[in-house]
Amino acid sequence: MPDETDTQIPTETHARPRTPSSNLREDGSRTSGSRTRPSVWGPRLVMAGIVLAALNLRPAITSLGALLEEARVGLHMSGSVAGVLTSVPPLCFAVFGIAAPRLARRFGPGAVVCAGMAAIATGLAVRPFADATPAFLAASALALMGIAVSNVLMPVIVKRHFPDRIGSMTGLYSMALALGTSLAAAATVPMTQALGGGWRAGLGIWAVLAAVAVLPWLGLIRDRTPDAGPHGSEGARHGSGAGRHGSESPRRTDEAAERAAAAPRVIRSRTAWALAGFFGLQATGAYITMGWMPQIFRDAGVSAGTAGLLLAVTMVMGVPLAFVIPRLAARMRHQGPIVVALGLCGLSGYLGLVLAPAAGAWAWALLLGVANCAFPLALTMIGMRARTGVGVVRLSAFAQSVGYLISIPGPTVVGAFYQHSGGWGLPLALMAGLTLPQMAVGVLAGRDRTVEDEC
Repeated sequence: MPDETDTQIPTETHARPRTPSSNLREDGSRTSGSRTRPSVWGPRLVMAGIVLAALNLRPAITSLGALLEEARVGLHMSGSVAGVLTSVPPLCFAVFGIAAPRLARRFGPGAVVCAGMAAIATGLAVRPFADATPAFLAASALALMGIAVSNVLMPVIVKRHFPDRIGSMTGLYSMALALGTSLAAAATVPMTQALGGGWRAGLGIWAVLAAVAVLPWLGLIRDRTPDAGPHGSEGARHGSGAGRHGSESPRRTDEAAERAAAAPRVIRSRTAWALAGFFGLQATGAYITMGWMPQIFRDAGVSAGTAGLLLAVTMVMGVPLAFVIPRLAARMRHQGPIVVALGLCGLSGYLGLVLAPAAGAWAWALLLGVANCAFPLALTMIGMRARTGVGVVRLSAFAQSVGYLISIPGPTVVGAFYQHSGGWGLPLALMAGLTLPQMAVGVLAGRDRTVEDEC
């Protein structure tokens, strides 16, 4: 994510009008007298890019979940190895997501997201041709690398281009993400059957959607519009540097504003750690659900097609709720009540899967779908727990990278428990138990404070 600060607007010292391009160097960076201005590409292209990117951030995972049994048999994997496979997404998100800020500072967030979409398309196109588990994992890792950097940069893109609409734009992004997740879960098995029944074709078809998502970001590669921040420019808050210090040049004033808004060391913030814990625990439940839920229903006697539909129901619940919850959270000073409500839904769903997995399958799918909306809530809180654009950059990278590290063992442990216990009672008890600390750290993360104040 770019290490950017709120842009100061210097006092105009020349009466002579200038063309919009006169304030930009050829590389797109600002000259000393620049003004903050809207992206030349306009918000519609940015919005289209956000929606298309979000649609592609989960099909690589949920399409595999729907065909995990077929892929496991085809690649001769044991249950434990399949559990490792379901842990690859959070591992890649943690490893590659932490590199997103540096990449964005070097190339710009638009260019990094564009490269991420290209990596997703390439990985999904190559993965079906893998004949062994290591090659399959390598192709999956390429796609997941693109997902990782895009995951981290999406809150930054939203805050950068829509600083006054964080709740609604995060809701739109989360809604598109949930739609892509549920679409892949529901359509992968039917498409596989339509394409001849081969699981490889069913996985590879999602590369087409990722290729389409590259297109709007091609137009945003060179867009380096300064970050407006949530509270307006530094100049608006503190007065123009040129007016207050007549001897200072606008360029030196901008540099002073950047130093004043230096990135907080979020590692010292209790809220940042609480948010990372909340993000990690909700991600643990989400990836266990996406990776193993179809298998849970299939082992209970539900057909493969219906199991895929049940996972789709879980994911599609995020479409309307992912739009409502961020807007509701943005209006609340403390998001703890939402955290508790979502956690109780997850706890009820897991217990239902233990007691009556087939008889109440649709109810448990709905409850777990509501619980999975902790993800858009976490994204919203990332935008709310920092006051500056640079704070959001650092907090997003920290919370997501540490959070995904926390979530790595979950799917693997569930796979090992499933193989060695021969049933789902113990894995589901673990999943239910994890909702309790998730609610605890989520309440702490939802308090009305910012990392800049704590640091």
